[in-house]
Parts: sequence; C-alpha cells; structure tokens
Amino acid sequence: MKNINKYTLLFSLVLLLTQCQSTLDVQPKGIITEDQLTEPKHIDGLVTAAYAFIPRAHAFNTMNPWIASFRSDDAYKGGGGLDDQTPWFQMETYSLVNANVGNNDGVWFSGYSGISRVNTAINAINRMDEAKYPQKAQRIAEMRFLRGWIHMKLKRIYRWIPYVTEEATNEDIARIANRPDGATTDMPIWQKIYDDLKFAADNLPEVQAEKGRISKFGAKAFLAYTVLWMAYPQNEQNQLTTIDNAKLTEALALVNEIIDSGKYKLATDIAENFMLEFDNASPESLWELQFTINDGTVRGNLNEGNGLTAPWWNPYFSCCDFHKPSYNMVNAFKVNSGGFPMFNTFNDENITNKKEYFANNTWDPRLGHTVAIPGHPWKYQKIMFDSSASRQPAVYGYFHSMKENVTTDSPGLFNEFWMFNSKNQLEIRYAEVLLWKAEILIQLGRHAEAMPIINQIRQRAANSTARLKMPNGTFPVKYKVAPYVEGAGVKWDKEFAWNALMWEVRLEMAMEGRRFFDLVRWGIAAKTLNAYLDVEKKRRPWLNVAKFTAGRDEYLPIPQAQINWSRGVYKQNPGY
Repeated sequence: MKNINKYTLLFSLVLLLTQCQSTLDVQPKGIITEDQLTEPKHIDGLVTAAYAFIPRAHAFNTMNPWIASFRSDDAYKGGGGLDDQTPWFQMETYSLVNANVGNNDGVWFSGYSGISRVNTAINAINRMDEAKYPQKAQRIAEMRFLRGWIHMKLKRIYRWIPYVTEEATNEDIARIANRPDGATTDMPIWQKIYDDLKFAADNLPEVQAEKGRISKFGAKAFLAYTVLWMAYPQNEQNQLTTIDNAKLTEALALVNEIIDSGKYKLATDIAENFMLEFDNASPESLWELQFTINDGTVRGNLNEGNGLTAPWWNPYFSCCDFHKPSYNMVNAFKVNSGGFPMFNTFNDENITNKKEYFANNTWDPRLGHTVAIPGHPWKYQKIMFDSSASRQPAVYGYFHSMKENVTTDSPGLFNEFWMFNSKNQLEIRYAEVLLWKAEILIQLGRHAEAMPIINQIRQRAANSTARLKMPNGTFPVKYKVAPYVEGAGVKWDKEFAWNALMWEVRLEMAMEGRRFFDLVRWGIAAKTLNAYLDVEKKRRPWLNVAKFTAGRDEYLPIPQAQINWSRGVYKQNPGY
C-alpha cells in the first residue's frame, strides 16, 4: 500500500473541487477532476486513499478500541486525573453523558468522512471499463467491505445511523434519516451492512498479495460478526428480545468456512499477536490496520489512536498513562487450584499489598500478556515495570495495559511527547472466530461441541509462558490454566458452558475493546456493569457518580452537532 500520502492529497483536491463546482467556472491548472479519473493509476490512488483513511479514523477522539474498553469493566480511563479528557470520564461513568458531550462528534464525522472516500472511489471504479481495469470487481469488493465495516463500527456505538451508499448525492445525504419514521427495529441497517460485507466476501480473493488489503476470509469474519449481532435482536429500549437460531446457524456456516479453509491457526504464543515484529506475520491475523514509520514521509502513518496509552514512565515513555486495567479485570485472571476461573468469587479480595497479593494467588498466564504490574517484566523485556510509571496512582492504581504498547526500545516508537507507535492493530484474529463458534454452539444447545474449542484457546494460554519469565529465569507469579474436563468441579451443562465461554472471551480479548460490545450484544450490559460498579465504587470513590441506565447507556448519543446539521432529519437515541 504505497504512496498513501500522495493519494490522500489527490483525493482531497478532488473532493474540494467537487464541493465547490457550482462556483468554479475556470478549471485550475494542476488539478484532476473526478471526470478525468480515467486511468488505472488514478483509480488505485482513490482506493489507496480510502484504505489510508481507516487508521486515521482511530485517532484520539474517535473509534480506537481502548475508548470502548473503559466503557466496560475492563479498564479505567486513566491519564492525569478525572479532568484530563473530561468527556471520557463522563463516558466511563455513563450518568454524565449528554448529546453535547465532547470527543463524540469526531467519531461520527471521521466515520462518515471515511465512507465519503469509499463512495468516491466506488463511483470512479464504476466508470472504468473492466478491459482497461481488470481489478474492477475486486476493488469494488474491497471498497464495499470498507463501507460496511465503517458503518458497522458506527452502528455498535450509536445503533441508529444513516447508511450512505455511492448513489447518494449531497442532496440525498441530507435527507437520509438515521431512524426512519415508524422504525421499531434496526434490522434494515444491519441488513445493509450485511449486503456490503457479503458482496465483499463473495468477490474477494482468498489471499491478497499486498499486506493490508482485505481478503475473502477477513470479509467473511466480519460478515459472521454482523450476523451474530443480528442473532440478538433488540427492542426500542435496546433490550434483547430473543435469540434467533436461524441467524446463529448462518453465522456458524460462515465461521466454519474460515476454519475449514486451513489458512489460519492460533499463534503458538499469544504474544505474537501484540509484538511489532509479528506485524502481518501472526498465523491468526485475518485483517490488521497498517501503520508505518520511516516510510519516506516526515512522520509515517502512525497509530495516533494509541498515542495516549503508553505509561507515564521516565525515561522510556513521556505520555500519557491512559487505559488502566480495573481491579475487576485483574482479578478475573485469578484461577483456583485446578487452574479454572473463579466465576463467583474472583473479585472478593481487595488488592492491598501488591507483592503478597500476586504471590499468594495463582493466575492465568494471559495476565502477563495483558497487564503491566510493578515488579513484573514490561512487554517481554528484562526491564521491570515500576510504580513510578503511574501518573495518578491514587486515582487509577498502578497497573497498565500492554497489548497495544511496544517495548521501551522499539524501532516503532515515535516520541512527539505523545508516544505514537507503528505497530499494526489486529482488527480480527482467529481466536475470536473460534470463540464465536463456541458461543454459537452453546446457544444452539450443542455445548458439548464447544468444550474442545474453548480448551484449544486455554491450551494455547498454557503454552504462552516462555516470554513471561523474569531475568533470572523464574516467573513473577504462579501461572496455571487447565482445560475443562467433565467432573472435578466441572459440570459441563449449558449454563456452565455459557459462563465458561463468556469468561474465556473476556480473558482472551481483554483490553482489546471487545468487552463492552459483547455485553451489549448479549443483553447483559446493565446487569454486569452495575454489579461491577457496586464493588468498584468501594475501591475507587470517584466512581460514586457512575450508574449504567438500561435503555440508554448501551449506545452513545447522536452528536447534537450532527442533529443540527441534519435540520431535524436525525433522531436522538433514547434517554438523551
């Protein structure tokens, strides 16, 4: 995916000209109009510009996964205190959010800016003759994937969104409602996302020569995820109404196609999914966002969305200590003597003396890949994380998120005070696909078939300890995780299997921004998050203002600026 910056500029010039065409009577020199985009290299430029915008949509105030993480029970916002990025404090406490909350309008604007790029590219591709542009069908499939994917991202955040396709003119766009009059179900929006992703899956190659382009199976994975959302329909109050077994069966078929392709497998060590040196090399990567440094441009195409999530740790990182694991999240990694999760008692004990607490308990190894703990290695290095790396420990504690971060000496680090890095971001990985299959099988009453799938994930966790050792070759804590076996405290009925599945999803995907959306999709967000807050408030008094209100807080408000722009076409979400 070369020449990203050049083609981004090209697109911007085209868009500027298009928006001003009614006032420009003279063609400026050196500008390419949409009508002049008739050469394959120009079309490829628009496609590349669409791809290039996707990582940019994950900048500070937009849809980066860690923003969803602190809306769940996985994390606290972190940073310099409650007044550091106050809108995010409002979001993590739910009760203080309104239609004018900050760091919200940018999500919507960025998402639809990306969709605009995609639709511009589709229109240009459609004008091309396939004989002159043999990649026509594939490029349309790629663009329709990106369009469906961005809409899906927005839909998880806002639920009621307008769906904008390439046929829509500027006048049409102003009239597209996010929630049409009389609409009681959002399934038509999901169906449009489904249609785009299915077209992509049906028309993309199984393997892409260029890294970063979406493949058939990557598209199928997001299609399966979309069908899973459709399998848990919600009423007008955002509450789960039923579970659609037909949709679950459809999702299962898609998941099986990915698994049966033989093109993916679990990485030997889970660490390989979160290390710069394994960009585009993990065997479980179905699609990842591409970031660069030292690519011939001034500052590369960096992951600015994670620019705040490095520790406040002199001399290694200068900023900014956001995305702090919650005590609840850390405690979830505790296991009993058999190596199994403590579903009901995991969170009973408070962490007072950190050294004794970790030494006196046994832990799932995924703790060491997810959470930076004082006295434990930082990101598989010989350097020990320490308490000085926490900016406001009295507020947010001493733990830190590691998956999205890099080593202290990483060649991908770019210090601009904000600690940007160029590590790719996995948007979908094979472990998720396996866990979806287990979820579906359990919901369909085939829970016995789910046990070996969950055990496959657990066995990989058990095998992922080599990089967790201290410099002296010992482990910082006692690690243990065991496969489930009927008996010995395990009664593998549907209820137990469902608890095991939810737990496994949380531990495997911890701090990757999946948790909040899973809780909403399963219809248990209010129950889970209010139970979390009841305990966490005793540990973090600043959470006393927090309360998750069912029927409102499953989604963020439609930004008031967007409602104003639409002149009343957009309707606000319930409760705001």
